[in-house]
Amino acid sequence: MSTNQGIRPARSGEQATTPPAGRRPRLPGRVRDDARSTVYWGAAHGLPRVAVRTAARRGDLQGRLIVAGAGGGEVWDAVEQVRAAGPLYRGRFAFLTVDHAVTREVLASGDFRAGSPVRTGGLLGGLMARTAPDLLHPMEPPSLLVTEPPMHTRHRQLVSRVFTARAVQNLRARTEQIASELLDGLVTAEPVDLVAAYCALLPVTVISEILGVPPGERPRVLALGSAVAPSLDFGLGFRQFRSVTAALRDFESWLTGHLARLRREPGDDLLSQLIVARDQDGGLDEGELKSIAGLVLAAGFETTVNLLGNGIALLSRFPEQLGRLRGQPELWPGAVEEILRIDPPVLLTGRISIRDLDVRGVAVPAGSYVVTVLAGANRDPKVFAEPETFDVARANARDHVSFSAGRHFCLGASLARMEGEVGLRAFFDRYPDVTMLPGARRRANRVLRGWSRLPARLS
Repeated sequence: MSTNQGIRPARSGEQATTPPAGRRPRLPGRVRDDARSTVYWGAAHGLPRVAVRTAARRGDLQGRLIVAGAGGGEVWDAVEQVRAAGPLYRGRFAFLTVDHAVTREVLASGDFRAGSPVRTGGLLGGLMARTAPDLLHPMEPPSLLVTEPPMHTRHRQLVSRVFTARAVQNLRARTEQIASELLDGLVTAEPVDLVAAYCALLPVTVISEILGVPPGERPRVLALGSAVAPSLDFGLGFRQFRSVTAALRDFESWLTGHLARLRREPGDDLLSQLIVARDQDGGLDEGELKSIAGLVLAAGFETTVNLLGNGIALLSRFPEQLGRLRGQPELWPGAVEEILRIDPPVLLTGRISIRDLDVRGVAVPAGSYVVTVLAGANRDPKVFAEPETFDVARANARDHVSFSAGRHFCLGASLARMEGEVGLRAFFDRYPDVTMLPGARRRANRVLRGWSRLPARLS
């Protein structure tokens, strides 16, 4: 975009003006915002993207794994190379682990905190701090994903009651009804994209009812949620960054209106309860309320979309395992755990060390970023026998770390498990002979792991 936008030449009869000596002309607001946005993108995404690709070409295992995930490809070769390098691999930019025990230790330890590695300091951190857009973001405070106690503890307690085991069981009958209605609407006479027609619609309907979103607003929530999902990623291209930024602004605008509507007409949903608590005792400020509501709404279905899609793809690929479930339906809860283990909805997460540490004999200086590859830890042969084998009767499948660990353990784990069991079982009960068609595509994302498209023919 030209920096001359908004500056016009003098018309005939006008005297051209110049700014006083020693003063620079002020840039128009939009140009100034665009410049800030470009600088922020360069620090947060552009430079890291180039650096990671360069490192991958030079053999860095972290770079190879990230590039493979970003392209929607398989990451398992890179994972096993990291495993062969030891429990904690020192990459070009961060430490990396696919070891199950080290992953749990890092995620649960008080010696590590959540947060962005780029924002911890240095030139890039300074540039990001000065140019960051003023908007609600899942990787910025006060988001539960990056805050620590006492703020994290206080916010988590406010929303945890809706995700208790009892609360989730109370939602099971309604989830079964929603799944049945969605399956009734699938067209069997022609190919259908199961992600768009089923895997996405089930969790967005469930979480929308939990959060008081009217039926007419749910398609917009689904579209916005999908559009903002790449905000969890890094190394975005400039166009995608601009698109995600616009989606985040739209989402915040929609959320502001939704909260105002619930203030006028409160219900018995979670957001209405949080609004009452915020307005009565000041438990949350408006920014905290929006952050919690936005994160629960978006995260409440994005990862479950991946779980359902990954499960359908796996069970279709291994019909003998589906046959076991038909003969032994009591295996379904364990089958969901095995799907979470072998193809988790989230590929990796990271933590920052707050002091100098020794982790399995490796010196980790304060401020270091440690990437825990959840998908790799889930295939640790020290924990899971024949880890590459998909076995719906695996006795210890629940030992996976797909929901993280420690104080940042996924709040919605119980809900995701229930939706996965209900959604997958209902689908294969209704369509036992589904035929997967060519054209399936993985999500091109370095953090989330799932399918963006699953074409199939139902019968």
